Amino acid sequence: MAERKRPAISILRIKKGDSVKTIYAKARRAFTAADLQKFTEEEDMVPAEQALAELEATHREELHKLKRKNSKR
Repeated sequence: MAERKRPAISILRIKKGDSVKTIYAKARRAFTAADLQKFTEEEDMVPAEQALAELEATHREELHKLKRKNSKR
């Protein structure tokens, strides 16, 4: 049997006369551990030294292009 998929964004049902306090209480109850996990998943990290080296290389290339462009004028 196929699994039922929950929608990416869960629908929070509130009544017309609900107070803000009631709405927040319903939102807290509807927030699950799976929802929290979406926000805490780790992504592949790049070491700071590598990122800095790439930025410096890009900066040098752009400066070189800018200098060549200005010297042609």
